Formats: sequence, C-alpha cells, structure tokens
Amino acid sequence: MALNIPGLVSLSVFFMLTLAIGIWASWKSKKDQQNRNPTEMAIVGGRNINVFIGLFTATATWVGGAYINGTAEIVYLPSKGLLWVQAPVGFALSLVIGGFFFVNQMRSKNYVTVMDPLQETYGNLMGSLLFIPPLLGEVFWFAAILASLGATMRVVLNISSSLAIIISACTVILYTLLGGLYSVAYTDVIQLVFITLSLWVCIPFALMNSATESIYYTATHQSHQDPWIGKIEKQYLGRWLDDFFYLVLGSIPWQTYFQRVLSAASPGQARLISYLSGLGCFSMAIPSVIIGAVAASTDWNQTSYGLPSPLERGESAMVLPLVLHYLCPAYISIVGLGAIAAAAMSSADSALLSAGSMFAHNIYRKILRKEATDAEVLWAMRISMLVFGAGAAGLAFYSSSVYDLWFLSGELVYALLFPQLCCALFTPSTNTYGSAAGFLVGLLLRLLAGEPALSIPPIICYPACCLVNETYSQLFPFKTFIMLLTLGTIVAVSYLATVLFQRNLLPRRWDVCNIMGGTSTLIPLQQMEKQMGSPVVALEENGA
Repeated sequence: MALNIPGLVSLSVFFMLTLAIGIWASWKSKKDQQNRNPTEMAIVGGRNINVFIGLFTATATWVGGAYINGTAEIVYLPSKGLLWVQAPVGFALSLVIGGFFFVNQMRSKNYVTVMDPLQETYGNLMGSLLFIPPLLGEVFWFAAILASLGATMRVVLNISSSLAIIISACTVILYTLLGGLYSVAYTDVIQLVFITLSLWVCIPFALMNSATESIYYTATHQSHQDPWIGKIEKQYLGRWLDDFFYLVLGSIPWQTYFQRVLSAASPGQARLISYLSGLGCFSMAIPSVIIGAVAASTDWNQTSYGLPSPLERGESAMVLPLVLHYLCPAYISIVGLGAIAAAAMSSADSALLSAGSMFAHNIYRKILRKEATDAEVLWAMRISMLVFGAGAAGLAFYSSSVYDLWFLSGELVYALLFPQLCCALFTPSTNTYGSAAGFLVGLLLRLLAGEPALSIPPIICYPACCLVNETYSQLFPFKTFIMLLTLGTIVAVSYLATVLFQRNLLPRRWDVCNIMGGTSTLIPLQQMEKQMGSPVVALEENGA
C-alpha cells in the first residue's frame, strides 16, 4: 500500500492546530498568573478552571486512544463481546463515586496532588514509596496511548508506527511543557469535539458497506463469528467482577482525575464536573461499540483487506482503524484517523502532566529540596516530563495488546494506592507503620499472583486458578481481594502500633516513625511556648 498523502497532510494540519492551541493557552496562563503561585498555575490552573472547560478536560482525560480502540477490540473479539466492555460503565461510576466521596475531602484542605494527603498522614519517606505505583501507572498509560496511535497510523497512512509514536510524543511533550494544565485543558476541548464528530461521521458509511451484515442480527446470531453481544460463563464471573471493581475503584486514586477537580473554581463546580464527565465518558464509548460490532459483522473477504480476518492475523487491537480504512471511503477514513489522534493526545498530555506534577511537588519540593523556589519546581516539573515522556515512548514500541497494556497500567494503583488514600482521608488514626505494612503485603501478594500477559507464572494459586492455553489464569477476584487485605492490614497494624506504644509495651525509642510525637512531645512544647512566650523550635526538633 502506498503512502497516504492526503491523510498525512490532514493529520499534520491537526497536529499543528493542537500545538497552536497549546501555545496560545500557555500565553493565556502566563497572562492570568499575576499575583498567583506559578507552580499552582501549572499544576491546577490556579484553581480557576470553569465548568465548561473542566467538563471537557475531565472527559477527554479518560477517553483516550486506548479507550476507544480497546472498546472496539473487546466488542469484536469472539471470546469477549459487549458484555466484557466494562470500561465505560466502570469509569462513569468511578467519576460519580469520586465526586460524591472524595472531592470535598481533597478540596477542603487545598491539596495540589493525590499524594499530598498520603505524605501528610504517613510522612515523606512513605510518600516516596507510594509515589512509585502511580508513576508507573501514568507511564504505562502514556505508552498504551502512543502505541494505539502508532498502530493506527501504520494501518491507515502506511507510515512507520515508530515514527508516528515519536512525532506524537514530541508534540504532546512540547505543548504540555509550555502551558501546564492550561494547555492540556484547552487542547482537550478541541480534541473531544473532534473525536465526537469524526467517529459519528464514519459510522453510517461503515454500517452501510456491502460487506457488513446488520449488527442487530449479528448481536444474537452466528454469522462470520460468534454473536458480538458476548456472554459471561459461570467460571469467569469472578474475573468479570474483579475487573469491574478494579475499573470503578481503581480509577479514583489518579492524579489525572484529581488534577481536574482540584483545578475547579469551587467545590460545587468540582463535584458537578466529576458527575457530568462520568456521563460524557459513558456516551463517548457508543461509537466504539458500534464500530466493534461492525467489525464482528463484516465478511473481510469482500474487502481489500481479505482473509485471514483481523482476529486470525493477530490484529484485533487495530480493528477500529481497520474498519475506518477498509469499510469507509478514503476521505472519511482520514476524518476517523483524526479522531483517534485527538483521543490519543487528549489522554497522553494528561498522563504526562500528572507524572511531572507529582514528581515536582511531592518528591522534589517536599523531599529532595525543601527550600526550592517556584522557578526551580517548574523546571523540575519540565525536566521530569521530558524523562517520563521519553520512557513511555520507548515502552510503546513493545506493546502487544492495547487493551492489556491499558488494563495493566492501574493494577498497582488499585491494589496499593486506593487503600492508602481511603485510610488517609477517612481513617486519620492510621499511621506510617500500618501504611508500610499494607504496602508490603499488597505488593508481595500481587507479585506472587503472577501475570499471564507478561508470561509470569503464579506462585500463589487462588481458588479457581486454571491452565488456559498453557498459561495459568486466576479466575478468583484476587485483585479486589488483595486491595481489601491491604486496607485491613493498614488499619490493623496502625491500631496495633498505637496500642503498643501508648501502653509502653514497646519502648518509645523504638518509635522510629514518631507516631507518638504529636501527643507526647509536640503538645506540651506548644503549651510551654505559649506560657513562656519564647520559641521552642529547637526543642521540638530534638524531641522529634
């Protein structure tokens, strides 16, 4: 297939338009940051993002290239089908739960990142360990997005996927570096509009193609493959529930989410953005579901793609761009390609900004260099985004399945970070000992459970563990089990440590985390300072 020149030109125009909007937003942020903290402007937009922009950027954050490609892929796969497409409902419920339970807790204390309550409750050392899971999650997410975009450009434009990944990564890194959240939010508006219009324009042409049967018929009847509605067999119900709870609860403790709600002008607007973006996230999956159904209803031998089918060629992850390219006119497929590029960039910039924000604010400023100026923090943020972006682009070259890479990106966050965040916000009596014990227990149990996608065999075989295609598969809802066990460990060990030190069952000098310092040392010293009218900072430091 020859190089698709019109498609390449139109995509170049879209990339330049996105970059121009990002640069304009960067200029706007510099204009608006007078009398405001420049670091806070870059990370949470000076807490001045209105509902309209906030709704678009919150929705676009989740509706990425992996989201729309992965949804179509799961619908198309005969072994899965629509009943296994859990992300739209899972993300929507996650945003509603986040708005109802978590937004007020985070906004009331003016937190900047999701790591702030963790560091405040468990200390900087524990906070640096807890920083690892979300960092890996953001990098893997960025890599999944770039991989899906590279695969799309290879199919539709006939250019190297590596070249596409590099160009996309450079564009996203550039405008995110320049404007921070302002650039990300304003580019998300045009990207989300482009995704919506482009995919819906393509759908009628795909449905009316002569090679495609009625998707209403193939939903429940055998045609070129099994019905695309899918089914959930009894032995896989545990895994289905595990994946569903993972999406609902595991999608909450991400900086990409809290960055949006923390940037809103008021707590009420933050909750509204969270609720409405859940609805938007669900509705944005409808075009991908239809395209996946079309792919399952198509006789590929009647198209220029020919046989074997995408499933037999191992190209099911690219079924959405394949439908656009082979079932739509050339000028329409170009429009669809723009939608995929827009989706990829709308989530990629969010992941990049999230990773850089947490490193600069929670690691550089609070641990590595506590006396750092705002200018230093901004430069640390920019350099870290360059490093993380380059690393994610490198990982994107090795992705084998868009959906697997996307799904794996949050497992550590679900098992390790979600329980820690819940305890920090809703159980203030927990302490560093409980946090460390929960982290170690959760990490160990997750690693010992194995990972089929990475060909890692399980050491611990939970109930219903079975051998599928020469690979051990955990059918027990082990991810949710590990999350709950981590939560219980944090609470139990925190309580035990407090009792042991309060009742002097363990000597106070063994309290290396100083969990008793607040009651045994700090309060009397504050009272002494108040009574004597003299500072006792040095005494407090010695006592701590």
